[in-house]
Amino acid sequence: MVAARQRRSMAEAPLYTQADVEALSVHNNEPQWLRESRIAAWELYEMMPMPSRQMEEWRRTDYRHIRWEEASKLLNGGQSSYENVPEDMRAPLIGEEQGGMIAFVNGQLVRHELNEAMAARGIIFTDLLTACREYPHLVRENLMTKAVKPGDGKFAALHAAMWTHGVFLYVPRGAAAELPFHVVMYNTEDGATLGHVLVILEEASEAKMLVDYQSAGGAAQSSYVGATELLVGPAANLTYVGLQDWNRTTFEFSHQRARVLDNGNLDWIVGTMGGELVKAFIEVELDGLGAHGRVSGMFFADEEQMFDHDTQQNHNAPLTTSDLLFKGAAKDESRSVWQGMIKSLPDMQKIDGFQASRNLVLSEDARMDGIPGLEIEADDVRCTHAATFGTLEEEPIFYLMSRGIPRPDAELMVTEGFFEELLDRIPFERVRDRLRGALDLKIVGHALDHRDDEAILDF
Repeated sequence: MVAARQRRSMAEAPLYTQADVEALSVHNNEPQWLRESRIAAWELYEMMPMPSRQMEEWRRTDYRHIRWEEASKLLNGGQSSYENVPEDMRAPLIGEEQGGMIAFVNGQLVRHELNEAMAARGIIFTDLLTACREYPHLVRENLMTKAVKPGDGKFAALHAAMWTHGVFLYVPRGAAAELPFHVVMYNTEDGATLGHVLVILEEASEAKMLVDYQSAGGAAQSSYVGATELLVGPAANLTYVGLQDWNRTTFEFSHQRARVLDNGNLDWIVGTMGGELVKAFIEVELDGLGAHGRVSGMFFADEEQMFDHDTQQNHNAPLTTSDLLFKGAAKDESRSVWQGMIKSLPDMQKIDGFQASRNLVLSEDARMDGIPGLEIEADDVRCTHAATFGTLEEEPIFYLMSRGIPRPDAELMVTEGFFEELLDRIPFERVRDRLRGALDLKIVGHALDHRDDEAILDF
């Protein structure tokens, strides 16, 4: 009875009002068009019900234990500085320089760098609020109008009304950025942040970008309500990596969508390690003839973490190809859900879509669900899907133990081998090493020396 009364007394939705939306816009000194956009999104938000388990896309995920009284408190940046960001996240991704670096701490911009060679090519890499003021001709027609839209869901509408910070990357026609761009969103305080990523690649342009999401350990609950929009023009080539390692009291609700035009190419890598609960919608819209999209996802859940990834591959034009691979592991009492769909519109012939979910169950109390799906409205297509589940094989573990390696370390090495295919798709060696360290902590609680792993596993 006590527990039931406590749940009813908890706020059932984020504790914001239209006055908060207006105050945020005034504080940011935003242009009128952006203020009007926020208010319109808020009005839509108020009309929508909070997601419930009666909705198909939310049927397997219960977030009602979130304490919105804590998780709604907007972070104000306070005494944030670039030195708050962990050192391994401040280093250049490749070599000694990068195309640009933008860092936020507690939603506050603390670092902005753009390589002079990139700027000379007309590339714009700045925080989103600055972009809204200085480049409205580029932002206004693309911000939550083509990819993620306020009508996509309750949390999408909330984000459109209340986003607190973000990054804007624009690569003009024919420009190639050989150096990668790096974005860090790091929180040291408990509360709410609403970050946005907007990437626009014009025709025949090229870029690589990494976005890191992390937070220090917290006591109170926190929330991240985010959106990612990737607009890939004709014959453009985008490699985009998004890695998340929130603390264990953070709830993430995010909408992420890419649109790819004629002969464009998107290579999208997603990594999920942190958070108490994650609900992420990840969608690729192949809008142009010959468009290609590859989505690679990896996650590792432990303790009582809950990860729910909902992916969509939409073939909206003929001769398009999509390739999705999600690999995940779960241990202790954690749970994961992956639900995927490949969809083609009528008469979208000669498409090729593939999706696979590979799952490694590492304890008896962990649960992993993989639900692939096809919705095909054309008759000359090649679309396949698969979902597999397994445990660690004893033979390679026994071999490693026979070489004097303790069982926990042997299990880690085999688990890393399971993820290596996806780690190899990340084009930044330092980031791959950082992810291997995160896997170490999940399995054995400390980092290993990986220098001799390849030799040991070569049997």
